[in-house]
Amino acid sequence: MSNQTKANIVKAAPSRWLVFCILTLSGGIAFKVSSMKDMFYVPMQQFMGLTNTQIGGALSAYGIVQTIGLIFGIYVCDMISKKYMIGGSLIGIGIVGVYISTFPGYWGFLVAFGVLAILGEVTYWPVLLKAIRLLGDEKTQGRMFGFLEMGRGIVDVIVASSALAVFRAMGEGAAALRGGILFLSAITAIAGVLCLIFVPNDEKRVDENGKEINKAKAAFGGMMQALKSVDIWAVSLNGFAVYCVYCGLTYFIPFLNQIYLLPATAVGMYGILNQYGLKMVGGPIGGFMSDKVHKSSAKHIRAGFLVCIVAMIAFLLIPHEALGQSGKWFIGAACTLGFGAIVFTMRAVFFAPMDEVKVPTEITGAAMSLASLVIYLPNAFAYVMYGSFLDNFPGITGFRIVFCVMIAWAVVGLGISTFLIHRIKLHQQQ
Repeated sequence: MSNQTKANIVKAAPSRWLVFCILTLSGGIAFKVSSMKDMFYVPMQQFMGLTNTQIGGALSAYGIVQTIGLIFGIYVCDMISKKYMIGGSLIGIGIVGVYISTFPGYWGFLVAFGVLAILGEVTYWPVLLKAIRLLGDEKTQGRMFGFLEMGRGIVDVIVASSALAVFRAMGEGAAALRGGILFLSAITAIAGVLCLIFVPNDEKRVDENGKEINKAKAAFGGMMQALKSVDIWAVSLNGFAVYCVYCGLTYFIPFLNQIYLLPATAVGMYGILNQYGLKMVGGPIGGFMSDKVHKSSAKHIRAGFLVCIVAMIAFLLIPHEALGQSGKWFIGAACTLGFGAIVFTMRAVFFAPMDEVKVPTEITGAAMSLASLVIYLPNAFAYVMYGSFLDNFPGITGFRIVFCVMIAWAVVGLGISTFLIHRIKLHQQQ
């Protein structure tokens, strides 16, 4: 290939920021079909004939398939180019959404959610993280992942609001629910097409003789390398601790309602701020702090754990019941939102240290799959654990136990992040 031809290819390639924007757009859309219950829970019961147990069963099936699938994802995610993995997964999700819009029976609905788990959590999400990592370098990883989180939050709000607008415009009946689901399916498929057009292919890997390496063999080698890597496990367990603390944020909502007597409408507004607002704010702040202040995502996360420990201990000393009875709910709301903002700055960048520990780019897919498996594992036990504390110890006692457990996870995270930083320093000295 001539130098002129190579130059023309470089000129024709889309800018990394255009690719980043398209990937971020897809990241905010990809899980909207699988999370349709957030928008259409009651209509799903009314028009699809689903019970609470059946919807819960589908979500449980999703989680089980996700966990098992990510084990295989450690092998699969580096076999096929990220262009086709991301684009094909999104188009597949759109097709499954069209099937769900036909209002299948419960077993069909259950199978559909299993397929959504494979397409969204196994063949899409780790590969999206791989693509984001490959777009930046060590100095920009924090901002890349931080702005990814912010962008996903913005798209979340726009897409969810648009789907609800379609539902209302069509009369809020069975046809309207079908229309809302088809809207989500269509934009997911469109995002997939955009990714197929603009996301670049993986670079071909060749051996020392210039011969292309067998992808299946390379993927197996990458899987084994990822599983044996102390550094990848350190990054994964660091994110695991962050996520355990993050799961506790959910219980600030009943805390404000029961202890500070916050009205139901205000609790709903708080929930939106807690879920979407903090994601949009915490993402860029976490990225900026990682790259510009701490010069390391791992150091930012360690500082975050330390702040969480101090802040939550101080929070436990506040006389919450007295403040709640005197109507000073804004104190509780401000404190919990402030704590949540700290956690979201950490959550935004917990994949970024992959670059700091020099994970080889050719095994990024396997590394991100393993990290996703470990980091999101608290979904399987944390909510049950926290919820059981509240059920077994009613009132302020249960909440204090939950907050103490969050402190304990932050202490564990502080130790893991310190070990991770030690590993990063070893790589820097090499």
